[in-house]
Amino acid sequence: MEDIEIQLQESIDTKKALLSTHLDVVKKIADAIVRAFKNGRRLYLIGNGGSAADAQHIAGELIGRFKMNRRPLPAVALTTDTSVMTALANDFGYDTCFARQAEALVSPGDVILALSTSGNSKGILNAVQVARERGAVAIGFTGKDGGLLKDVVDICLKIPSNNTPRIQECHITVGHILCSIVEKELFGTATK
Repeated sequence: MEDIEIQLQESIDTKKALLSTHLDVVKKIADAIVRAFKNGRRLYLIGNGGSAADAQHIAGELIGRFKMNRRPLPAVALTTDTSVMTALANDFGYDTCFARQAEALVSPGDVILALSTSGNSKGILNAVQVARERGAVAIGFTGKDGGLLKDVVDICLKIPSNNTPRIQECHITVGHILCSIVEKELFGTATK
């Protein structure tokens, strides 16, 4: 029981630290995504492992619905096409999987949201650089120090923790907050 209590308290403490220090960053991220959607642009999401699952989760909420029935929003998780991912990894190497997709798909005014707990994934960094060269706004979700990603994105949310599970919990929490803000800004008050 003690281990359960410790882990729940760590999660609560990390979210409290996030609340006390990062509200302005979350607002900037929400504003960038809302602006892109209002201008007819797309949101692309990337991540590895659990961060890939979070990228897909957020894209699903935006395409489907978060709290309200409304039109689908153009959000694409670049982690989902296994044929593309395996072909690119086989032919060019894994570190190019997201960059090649960004080169093919990203347009000026789009947003790329890169989730990386360490902020040091070469594949994520490569994709962000390509997306920025193509005129996208780059957003990073990282852990405490931001890794290398903090230096190549326009906006970086650095979760105040070095503990990967706590970082990932905050990433999906902020992802849900962004979905809520996007729906409210674009469609008004939730019906459910």
